[in-house]
Amino acid sequence: MLENVFLPNYEGKELSDQTFSWSVPSNIALVKYWGKRAVQIPENASVSFTLSNCKTITSLHYNSNKLTDSKFSFDIFVDDVWNKSFRAKIESFFEKAVPFLPFLTDGHFEIRTANTFPHSSGIASSASGMAALALCLMSCEKTCCPDLSEELFFKKASFLARLGSGSACRSIEGPLVAWGKHKDIPGSSDLFGTTLKASVCETFTNYQDTILIVEEGQKQVSSTLGHNLMHGHPFAQKRFEQAEHNVSDLLKVMIQGDMDQFIRIVESEALSLHAMMMTSNPAYVLMQPHTLSIIKAIWDFRKTTEVPLCFTLDAGANVHLLYPYEFKNEVLNFIEAELVVYCQNGRYICDATGVGAQQLKV
Repeated sequence: MLENVFLPNYEGKELSDQTFSWSVPSNIALVKYWGKRAVQIPENASVSFTLSNCKTITSLHYNSNKLTDSKFSFDIFVDDVWNKSFRAKIESFFEKAVPFLPFLTDGHFEIRTANTFPHSSGIASSASGMAALALCLMSCEKTCCPDLSEELFFKKASFLARLGSGSACRSIEGPLVAWGKHKDIPGSSDLFGTTLKASVCETFTNYQDTILIVEEGQKQVSSTLGHNLMHGHPFAQKRFEQAEHNVSDLLKVMIQGDMDQFIRIVESEALSLHAMMMTSNPAYVLMQPHTLSIIKAIWDFRKTTEVPLCFTLDAGANVHLLYPYEFKNEVLNFIEAELVVYCQNGRYICDATGVGAQQLKV
């Protein structure tokens, strides 16, 4: 099995007390995955932009002395405040990861994490957060395996991040990452993200993502529940096929620099994602009236100005505006003039494509 390459090979070596820190960005999917099989395996391939400014900074301190008799000994601090609400998620992640990181049961871990963006702001903090934790753990492993190659280090980090949050495997590298085995992406896998090496048009190398905060707070339906509702969904198979075709088409248009087709695919993907939610059983609607008002305004703006601005949506009400850097001033003026009125407390976040994770000095 392919997973075997990620099994540890440092038998007899023990970790010493140490601290590592990583900064990891979130990502926004252009082609969405919605629906998964056991152990975080996607039903279809997806492609995402890695972001730059919206990131999680996580430090991990390993102490060789366990503080409890339980299988895993750890404390987690969010914004320097001890937090128990994430314990179940971290423990579940450790349980899945321990066959590949057996030292997880050996000592005590102090995890400190903070985001550069507000929680529940429509940006996937689970993606950046789980990816950052996975990289800290891989830094621990590398002290026992100094010959571990950089390629395997990051591939295993992506593999581990996926066990905590599926889309987290796409945050390790950048600026364009695929997840899921696909016939048109050499080396692609359901087990980890694959950085797309194809020469995309220069326009896409510094793409802008401005996130309009339509609604803050906890999502009405968790992503896990949403994915599970794809089992038995009457349109699921056709949706998976649509996404597979869209991955192929997206790769072509990003190489060709075809902005019209890029916009068509990205917006279709966003609306298809929400269409699946609205036709689930039970059905649910995450878009809000202001979401729809923003979409209509974008279409009108694009028609009258010919600025290649498009939108995408995550599993929520907030809207990601995607556009080339050269049109940044026009788009920001448009936001201030027409769209900020639809944003909760007038809030929006400016971001752009980035290169992925960075290790920090401690």
